[in-house]
Amino acid sequence: TPEFSYFSRLRSRIGLAELAKLYNRVRESLKASGLIREVFTFVDSSQLLSRVNVWDARDRALADRENEEQDEDGNRLLNNQNVGKYSSDPDARFGCKGKQKFWFGYKRHLSVDMSHGLINEVVVTPANVPDCRVLKEVCPDGGMVFADKGYCVGEVEEVLAEKGCHSGVIKKNNMKAKNRDKDRWLGAVRMPYEGVFARLNKRARYRGTIKNQFQALMQAFAHNLKRLIKIGTDPIPLIEF
Repeated sequence: TPEFSYFSRLRSRIGLAELAKLYNRVRESLKASGLIREVFTFVDSSQLLSRVNVWDARDRALADRENEEQDEDGNRLLNNQNVGKYSSDPDARFGCKGKQKFWFGYKRHLSVDMSHGLINEVVVTPANVPDCRVLKEVCPDGGMVFADKGYCVGEVEEVLAEKGCHSGVIKKNNMKAKNRDKDRWLGAVRMPYEGVFARLNKRARYRGTIKNQFQALMQAFAHNLKRLIKIGTDPIPLIEF
């Protein structure tokens, strides 16, 4: 078994920029081979939990007399406005999904090509960044994009139109354009690919957005290579850049 410092040294030697180039090169080869078709694409995000002690950050925030984040009674607070000052992971933030899921760390945004369940794009952001704001970075170049209610706000429609994509975004219940029959169909079509998000590790191994982007790329890389074995594809020639 390699010693504990091996992976850190390897990560430093490769670097995020070179890993991204390699990942993009393999992805373009998958597109050229017809394994990533960008006909149907499932876009969503999942949590990455930061491995830091949030209670220590909270205690420092409450003890800091210069802390300007306070409630109506003058009690000092720890929130997304100041947590970077007190936490040992300055890029991590508090995030929520729905009304019951809360965590401290990051979001991993993925676009999964629904031809073979291969990951097309992956982007890591602090946990408080809304899903709709990252769609432009993971959106495919055409086809139909499936997404949940978190993507039916903001500039999503403009991004899809700019990319030449058809919207498969589920509407919120209080929206006039809500079509429950269509949304049930959208949910059924995307359901088999939700397992891609469930199988990926949800722990942030590192501190900082850049290092966790490296982790997410490596995990996406490993997922795609495993899928190629599973679907029994022929060897893929790498595209030269």
